[in-house]
Amino acid sequence: MLTEYHIEIMFESLGDHLGARPLGVTTTANIKQDQIRGQVGHDEYHFDNNAFAKTHAYIEAQRALVGSSLREKDVMSAWRAFGRMTHTVQDFYAHSNYITLWLDRFDGQAPPPPPEVDPLDPGLLNSPDLRSGKTYYPFEFLYFIHATRAFSLRFLPKDSHAWMNLDSPAQGFKFEYAMQAAIKRTRIEYEKTMTGLPRGLMHLFVNG
Repeated sequence: MLTEYHIEIMFESLGDHLGARPLGVTTTANIKQDQIRGQVGHDEYHFDNNAFAKTHAYIEAQRALVGSSLREKDVMSAWRAFGRMTHTVQDFYAHSNYITLWLDRFDGQAPPPPPEVDPLDPGLLNSPDLRSGKTYYPFEFLYFIHATRAFSLRFLPKDSHAWMNLDSPAQGFKFEYAMQAAIKRTRIEYEKTMTGLPRGLMHLFVNG
């Protein structure tokens, strides 16, 4: 997703849970995942190239880092790890065909409104049809330049990130489903990460 939407998701999903400082640090770490150095060779940051196992391992590694950092009273590292993790889970809905598969279940009838999307449907998460966009360089870079976007799409396959992404409203009505799924998933990951932490460490994470 584009930076502005990652920010919106963070504030919408966690604004009632985190203090101003942890929300700011986690959000900054979230959007830094989209820097150039995080775009190439890091499929696990964005659920790209069907790297599902690698990406799930990355998420759990960041979750573990939250806990270990808090136990060492290194709250900044905990916040940053959580921010990186949230970027990844949010990108799942924008970079994979999960939303398309979910909507396909309502073929022939009006789908529920976006706030009713299920972000963790077991059947879809384990579906052999689930896939994420592939990055084909150098044309993928040209896609991100507005002036050369149409040109790049002429050469990029339909399974590319360029064709599959739901990174912004420009991609159509499915974007709002991706947004709502990402908001729900971010809350779920927050609750999962906090579960089992001693009250003192949870308070440290929430308030600093």
